Amino acid sequence: MSKPIFFKPIYQERVWGGRTLSSALGRDLPEGKSIGESWDIVDRPEAMSLVSIGEEAGTSLRDLISEDPTGIMGKGYDPERPFPILVKWLDCSDRLSLQVHPPVSVAGALGGEPKTENWYIAECAANASLIVGLKNGATREEFKKCLEDDSLEGCVHRFPVTPGESILVESGRIHAIDAGNLILEIQQNSDTTYRVYDWGRVGLDGHPRQLHVEESLRCIDWDDFEPSTIQPEAGRSDLADCEEFRLVKHSLDGGSAPIVSPSGEARLISVVEGTVLIGGEVVERGDTVLLPASATLDITSSVPAAFLVTDRFI
Repeated sequence: MSKPIFFKPIYQERVWGGRTLSSALGRDLPEGKSIGESWDIVDRPEAMSLVSIGEEAGTSLRDLISEDPTGIMGKGYDPERPFPILVKWLDCSDRLSLQVHPPVSVAGALGGEPKTENWYIAECAANASLIVGLKNGATREEFKKCLEDDSLEGCVHRFPVTPGESILVESGRIHAIDAGNLILEIQQNSDTTYRVYDWGRVGLDGHPRQLHVEESLRCIDWDDFEPSTIQPEAGRSDLADCEEFRLVKHSLDGGSAPIVSPSGEARLISVVEGTVLIGGEVVERGDTVLLPASATLDITSSVPAAFLVTDRFI
């Protein structure tokens, strides 16, 4: 296959969600629901991406890989292995819970999956912020006391953000997203989250949401103090390069035509500004497409645009 592959989004209702995916990205959302997440590429038993256009429309991502593992993913790829990346858009109209994902060292013992993710701030309110990591010097004992005293914000690192900033949230890093953020999340294919604190909120059913305090205390990296975001530069800018994936931002001035070099592996292209052409296909802001391993395609734009390339996840 030598064309970009488009998939249907899968929308998830969340107590902290809203309707920004419609107003900002033109998405056709389910009526009357607070949509917090759009799972745009996913290969999990409980959620499966389906091709949205072209000859393969309606085919699942799982079937694409099973039928042509080399052409889609690259030489030697196990056709039974799920697609390693989950791509989400997050509409954080309200603050998310304070949470952590289990690192590899404890995930198995807790019955969960490790989850490293990257947040790219596509839009945000003037006063928007993130909570990532601990304040300098905060200890496990202090954290537990603040949790009991309902004063946990004194232990965590909260800082303002602006559009275009990016931060890697590795497994074990305590985090929360404040209200007013529209975020593109590139993450490991995992859905394990431990909530340690939820600001006294109730869920969609009107009851307090489940907390996972003991699990969280086992997972938090107690030496992770005050990390900072990356502000991409013009042109090409590396956002993340971790064991799980690499993420690079490319900015185009209208008329330029960088080439995504063939790597022999699948790549993901997420357009975050403007509109681009990939192999003659129009890819708009908010779209993420899969470039099969067999595809070598130019990415061009007649207007200023920017896109993220996710690779090295095989």
